[in-house]
Amino acid sequence: MPVGRLQTRDVGRESATALTVAGWAAGVGCTAAILGTPYLRFGYRSPELHLVLDSVDACVALLLAYLLAGRLRRTRRWRDLLLAVGLVVLAVVGLGVALSVHLLPVEARSTIGVWLPVTLRTAAALLIAAAASVGDRPVPPQRLQWGLVTPLLALLLAAALVVVLRDSLPTAVTVRDHPLSDRPAIRGHAVLVAAQALVAGCFLYASVRFTAQARKSGEELLTWLGPGCALLGFARINYLVFPSLYSGWLYTGDLLRTGGYACLLVGAAREIRRYWAARADLAVVEDRRRLARELHDGVLQELAWIRSEARTLSHRIHEAQDAESETAVQSILDASDRALDEARAAVDALGTGPDEPLGYALHRSARDVAERHGARVVVELDDSVRADQTQRHHLARITREAVGNALRHGGASCVRVTLDATASGGRLVVKDDGCGFDVQGATARSGYGLTSMRARAQALPGTFVLESAPGQGTTVEVDW
Repeated sequence: MPVGRLQTRDVGRESATALTVAGWAAGVGCTAAILGTPYLRFGYRSPELHLVLDSVDACVALLLAYLLAGRLRRTRRWRDLLLAVGLVVLAVVGLGVALSVHLLPVEARSTIGVWLPVTLRTAAALLIAAAASVGDRPVPPQRLQWGLVTPLLALLLAAALVVVLRDSLPTAVTVRDHPLSDRPAIRGHAVLVAAQALVAGCFLYASVRFTAQARKSGEELLTWLGPGCALLGFARINYLVFPSLYSGWLYTGDLLRTGGYACLLVGAAREIRRYWAARADLAVVEDRRRLARELHDGVLQELAWIRSEARTLSHRIHEAQDAESETAVQSILDASDRALDEARAAVDALGTGPDEPLGYALHRSARDVAERHGARVVVELDDSVRADQTQRHHLARITREAVGNALRHGGASCVRVTLDATASGGRLVVKDDGCGFDVQGATARSGYGLTSMRARAQALPGTFVLESAPGQGTTVEVDW
């Protein structure tokens, strides 16, 4: 896995914990402030703003549910299914039920107008807690439709039961406003208080579970579900004290609830960005593979034909004992070999994915060159060495060039490629048993192959060391 992606996931795991801790701290601070400082004003009467917040929160829930439904088609996971259903229910409560309650008679607003939303919100919280519990478990294809229909049918049945029993329902919330008081007496029924406690527990539990899953997987949506559920949970704790959700008064519980949905909105935006980034990456990968196929079927075939014809011509000239022409044809053969190596390296670079392990890329590069020359290559690789896509490309090209030089110019019968982890990163060593050469003379001539390997090593960034002597083979070492 690339280093850049590993670092991104590590940062995401740390931010998941930090964001959830911040959400819990905000919830605890607001709750402590409202309980510990009775002389401060926390409540404002504004039924219109209440309706606006309900509508905004419902729209956020619908947006996130829509995104989860789209992801469910790809992932087929219980978590996405239950989360989507739970958020849809919350949206229906905040938008549909809240608006329809105003059509009820005044005397019914404190009974069915409260018990119906409470029932649905409690069911939605239980679904979200269940989503946090199941994690990445897949949904069997034959159960997917039932997984969608069963919760919705159960919720409709519960809502119908509340409507049928509306005449026998007790008053859920009583509000006694005082003209000189900033804190009206808002009291909730014992069952209502118990329901709020259950919902608070579900959301706080989901906050901890989603954060743990975000630390494990690094998913940005889960990262923001942690603090969002924490704020929603503490909002319900505030509703235990002041059930302002079912009145025209705004309290800290309403602000915490909107803050929780704001976190969900950020998570939805991050999910949209991640989706389109993944689509762009996929398009790039597909285009690279298309170019690789074109190179393989076109340029590589033509170069192979040129090399084959040049080799045939070389045999004829050798039989004719024309030394000058033989030298020229040998130059063409060498150029053809280099061009084939470059073309194959380009095909490998374009056709492989960004997550290919470094060891596999180096092994393939060394093996391809050795097989064309009929030589033996020994590869010893440490799979713990990591490199990003650019570093992996440079190291593969250095390996290909070093092995090719050992076989073409050094006449080596065996090349050993070693990759080891170091304190700073890694070390690549290519050692052969060829005839070797004078390093100082080669450095003075500054051959293109040596210059290219040195430049690629410096771009890692790293160091390039070349050791060789006539009759003692050659060693190329790269540290980064």
